[in-house]
This record gives sequence, structure tokens and C-alpha cells, in this order.
Amino acid sequence: MLNKVEICGVNTAKLPVLKRAEKAELMNRIKQGDTDAREEFVQGNLRLVLSVIQRFASRGEYMDDLFQVGCIGLIKAIDNFDVSQNVQFSTYAVPMIIGEIRRYLRDNNSVRVSRSLRDTAYKALTAKERLTSEKGKEPTIEEIAKELEMKKEDVVYALDAIQEPVSLFEPVYNDGEDALYVMDQLKDDKNSDGSWIEEIALKQAMTKLSDREKHILNMRFFEGKTQMEVADEIGISQAQVSRLEKTALSNIKKHI
Repeated sequence: MLNKVEICGVNTAKLPVLKRAEKAELMNRIKQGDTDAREEFVQGNLRLVLSVIQRFASRGEYMDDLFQVGCIGLIKAIDNFDVSQNVQFSTYAVPMIIGEIRRYLRDNNSVRVSRSLRDTAYKALTAKERLTSEKGKEPTIEEIAKELEMKKEDVVYALDAIQEPVSLFEPVYNDGEDALYVMDQLKDDKNSDGSWIEEIALKQAMTKLSDREKHILNMRFFEGKTQMEVADEIGISQAQVSRLEKTALSNIKKHI
């Protein structure tokens, strides 16, 4: 969907590109209340929205939805842009568009966060965008907390609460063949040899595996080691451990 030409009825292949002088002229007319100039300015900056939403392409969201939300951020940036500041419009608009998209993603998050925490987080993000615009660089947590007259710990807690959960199947590495996922990096201290085999009844199926496959599964699921720990112990790459593990599990399924 990211590569399609038409988004929300807009043919992206035919979007206009404004020169810097044209943007300055249109912005001055906008500040004087010229609605036609505002519409032309929006059309001339839709490519900016497209470039921003590409950052969120891996989220699995509909690009049409993100484009519409990004356009809201663009319009807010136009309405709040201060022409007296020596800042390019795109420098000011990009954080505004990103912030609008992130708010949309947080509000549609399946994990419920209290209203007070969300409000604190939104204030922190707004302060962050404002400070970034003023100073030309991203502020520290201490600077955001000082701006809001809040404790640094409260700001951190609120921002952490609205972070999107990471899927266990989120790829973290790909060597061109099999991808390694977040779950491959986790260590399990709860499962033991007895409980795992007892619950899933795999003892007989395990006898069909090679010694190396047994050794890898034993370290991974009985001893709770990560793939990286297994790779270091037996002297092969993590990608090889991943492939051997998946082959062994596939063989077990066939014998159950």
C-alpha cells in the first residue's frame, strides 16, 4: 500500500512541488487571511506528509488513515507557523506531523492507559515539539520536566506508559534467509524439562531428533537460554541456531 499512486483520492504522482520563494509568498498571503493561498500551500506540501508517513509503514496501519492524520498535522503547522522566526516551514512542520500521527497511534492502541497519564504524556510531547522548534534540537527529559514544572520521574513514567507494545514476532535481524525475532532474544526461567515435556508430551518425538537438535532445544526450552547464548556455547551463528531450532520444532510436529 505504501507504493500505490493514489492515497485518499490524491494522485501522489501529480502532487505539485513549491519552491522556497513560492512558499514564503503563499505563507504571507495565508497570514493575511487568503484561503486560496492556504489551499495551494497545503497541496504543495502533501509530499512532505508522504515522506513522514513512510516512517510508520512497518506498523501495519492503513496508509490512507496515516495520510489523513498527517494532513491534520500539516494544517496545524500552517496555522501555527510563525513567519517572523528564521526557520524553514518543513523544519517546523515535520515534528508537528509526526506528533499528530503518534497521537493517533496511541489513541488507537489496544493497551489502556489512564486519562491522567495520557494527559501528562501529551503535555510532555507538546513541550518537546515546542522546545525542538525553538532550539533546533531535541530536548532532554530534564528540560521537558522543567518546562512543565514536573518531576523528571513523572514525565518518564507517563511517556513510557503510552509506548506501543512490541510484538514477539517483530524482526530484529535478517541475514537474507531466516529472520530473527524478538522472541528469539528472550530467556525463559520458568519452564523445565519435566513440565515442558509433561505438558506437551514430546518425549517420544524428541527421540527422532539428531543429537545437535536435541542439544539446542534442551538449552533453549529446558535451560531457558537465548539463541545468542546457545550460539556462543556451541560455536555457530545465531542465525544457524534459529534455523536448526525451527527445523527441530517442525520435525517434532510431524511426529506428534
